[in-house]
Amino acid sequence: MKLTSLEQFYKEIDATLPEGVNKEIGHFNVFDIAALFERMKEKKIMPYNRRAYYKISLVKGRNRAEYADKIINIEKNALLFATPKIPYHWQPLDASQSGHFCVFTSDFLVKTKSGVVLDELPIFKASGYPVFQLPPEDEAEIEAVFKKMHREINSGYAFKYDLLRNYVLELIHYGQKLQPATALHSGHTASERVASLFLELLERQFPIETPQQQIELRSAKDFADRLSVHINHLNSVLKENTGKTTTYLISNRIIQEAKFLLKQTDWNISEIAYSLGFEEVAHFSNFFKRQTNYSPNNFRV
Repeated sequence: MKLTSLEQFYKEIDATLPEGVNKEIGHFNVFDIAALFERMKEKKIMPYNRRAYYKISLVKGRNRAEYADKIINIEKNALLFATPKIPYHWQPLDASQSGHFCVFTSDFLVKTKSGVVLDELPIFKASGYPVFQLPPEDEAEIEAVFKKMHREINSGYAFKYDLLRNYVLELIHYGQKLQPATALHSGHTASERVASLFLELLERQFPIETPQQQIELRSAKDFADRLSVHINHLNSVLKENTGKTTTYLISNRIIQEAKFLLKQTDWNISEIAYSLGFEEVAHFSNFFKRQTNYSPNNFRV
């Protein structure tokens, strides 16, 4: 199963990939389905693949959704949630297609105060139900959110991406309220509880809001000690529940915050290094370059 990148997605829809997408802090865009469908009538249907981004769609028209092992026929209006972890395919069944969809990466939501971990949300889990057929009143309410997205992304408002994050979260919570109650209250094993506590501890340290603020937990040992578990056990449960090592999860979250601080603040590199728990600027610079292939100064340009 191939993974369709953002670059490939833009190529498939004959759209221009925004400049610097690989260097920006996350990615977001919103599209009008009717305009896109008209432009792509002669193109091949997109393959049944995993995508390297999240997607929320409001579709109007007859369609068929193939999502993991589910095949869902849509007769009218529907709201669809797609995640990079699960392959999907959307096939129009008539020529009358309209609606909207937005695409975004996990980094895009990293600055939310609630510390959203997208793959932990019921709406994006493999066991969740990702497609909802909508009555007219719900469709109108959701379309209003997408229209605000279109208006905001084209505005010159300095904090427009903060607003856009709120609109994305509004759609996510809307979908989660439509899910069966059992999907929102599943039981947790002991290892799931440890993994959940680790992720909560990790996220609680962010966002960094002043140069004087400094994260306390930086190493796998720091987290294991705080959780009163052996470091090997912590690594084992995180691998089991997330597929990632403790060190990877910590480093990835620190890099996300570093990118934000470099792009969105005027703090000097030593202040950013200090706030992220690095005693020496050189250690931070080496760490950042290993993770991103950019030096902090070059990334900031």
